[in-house]
Amino acid sequence: MSVKAFKLVSAVEREVLMGDKNYINIECIECCGKNLYIGTNDCFIYHFLLDEKVSAAGKITFAATKQLHKYLGLKKPVSELKAASALTRLLVLCDNTITLVNMMNLEPVPTGARIKGAVTFALNENPVSGDPFCVEVCIISVKRRTIQMFMVFEDRVQIVKEVFTPEQPCAVAVDGYYLCLALTTQYIILNYNTGVSQDLFPYCSDEKRPIVKRIGRQEFLLAGPGGLGMFATVDGISQRAPVHWSENVIGAALCFPYVVALDDEFITVHSMLDQQQKQTLPFKEGHILQDFEGKVIVATNKGVYILVPLPLEKQIQDLLASHRVEEALVLAKGARRNIPKEKFQVMYKRILQQAGFIQFAQLQFFEAKELFR
Repeated sequence: MSVKAFKLVSAVEREVLMGDKNYINIECIECCGKNLYIGTNDCFIYHFLLDEKVSAAGKITFAATKQLHKYLGLKKPVSELKAASALTRLLVLCDNTITLVNMMNLEPVPTGARIKGAVTFALNENPVSGDPFCVEVCIISVKRRTIQMFMVFEDRVQIVKEVFTPEQPCAVAVDGYYLCLALTTQYIILNYNTGVSQDLFPYCSDEKRPIVKRIGRQEFLLAGPGGLGMFATVDGISQRAPVHWSENVIGAALCFPYVVALDDEFITVHSMLDQQQKQTLPFKEGHILQDFEGKVIVATNKGVYILVPLPLEKQIQDLLASHRVEEALVLAKGARRNIPKEKFQVMYKRILQQAGFIQFAQLQFFEAKELFR
């Protein structure tokens, strides 16, 4: 049974980005605060300011104001964008080279610092250096079976480590010293400091696109065999049951307590608390799904949309109204980490009381008594 957990709201419409230029396609996106960056197939970066508006009736809309756009001078698509807000830098991957540009004016840094020979890259969100004016970047190198770690400063880059992998890597996520890697036939966890690696489970990257996503300290979400979304810690174990995706998932994102997945026809929403599918949103031609500081963004080749979460209290009340007491209580307990302690205790008591009356009305006296107690 469904829960209305998210609403899909348009953020950047086709005309705003490309006007009548039909050949322009969105290749990648990055969002940092109100700043939205879009990389296109014709080697441009667009910078928009996203303004969220809430109507008197509580309806949320977004207005995207274009700030500027910048041509990178190549005939290649911009394949990845990552913001390093502490450095006011945007890392731009185009034609196997990562260039550092200023987040505000999109100009390359004067020193010309860049990282060459990168297939794809990931930022370390749990950095080990302790330097606030540096970001740690892991690249999959164009050299066969090679991963490289870099420290990126405001105007220079420095290689820290080069690690060789047993097979060709095709996707990576980083947490501290741990790399979670999708290789050709399997996922592994690799400690790049000690060189110790651990196999997770088999996976064929020739048949499906691998998904490797850091979802919290020392924990990753992976697209496993049989359409399963699998959780794995850096110790190679899973502390949560898997979620059941479709076989052809393109991307995944986390917005606690939900895991959101995109395939070629739908956006699906699963709860991390009970692994049940809670919502399905039809969405054709989507090819990007990412979360940025709790904001979940999806994109087609031509437009950008935001998945706006409904307040957890509203979701809990909807479940109670449908007499889905167990699900409401599971969601209420899970909401504890998102709500201040005093407010949570007041809310939780009220929910237990409502749930008790529902059970009482259904003549489930023992369950009602426990909830009232």
